[in-house]
Amino acid sequence: MQTTNRDLMQQAREALKGHWGLAIGGSVIYLILSVLISAIPKVGWIGSLIISGPLTLGFSIFFLSFSRKQEPKLAQLFDGFQRFTQALVAYLLMVLFILLWTILLVIPGIVAALSYSQTFFILADNPQMAGSDGLRKSKAMMKGNRWKLFCLFWRFFGWALLCILSLGIGILWFLPYLQTSLARFYDDLKEGEGLPIVERVDPQPAPVINDK
Repeated sequence: MQTTNRDLMQQAREALKGHWGLAIGGSVIYLILSVLISAIPKVGWIGSLIISGPLTLGFSIFFLSFSRKQEPKLAQLFDGFQRFTQALVAYLLMVLFILLWTILLVIPGIVAALSYSQTFFILADNPQMAGSDGLRKSKAMMKGNRWKLFCLFWRFFGWALLCILSLGIGILWFLPYLQTSLARFYDDLKEGEGLPIVERVDPQPAPVINDK
């Protein structure tokens, strides 16, 4: 992988140019759904566990479209629910593994989170892949790349501070910028492995038959 984190962030800004409104709108929908579900009294945490996987998968599909300069659509945010079991299994396993490593020590928990960070991007490109296989593939892809991703997250530290100073308003720009940069990181990993970038193909409308 040759692309520097600075260049990945530059590519993310270029991908978002002219599309910030759509990216912010998608992020707002994602945040509202996440907050509303988790806010349900008594059972909110269960609902959050159940829908977080499909929501995260749809969020990843949505921002991969920005990264690849395709045609992102808000409807993609809900594509994860069409692969509900795949996304749910991947999310629950990821949370379990990261939690177990974190219980041992904080540093192994961070390493585990970085190792499994590509899972939902991988699943976005592989609809037939099992959720557990997505985690294994992510771990393999991130071997030797965890530090680079950690440094990419660190470059957004100032943006995170701005979000706090702006009473959370800054997150409307922070989240799309971060997510698009992470999508670029994933695509850069794929290109480094010589894997093709998946092109999203919209279904063609059925031909109109004139039987007059």
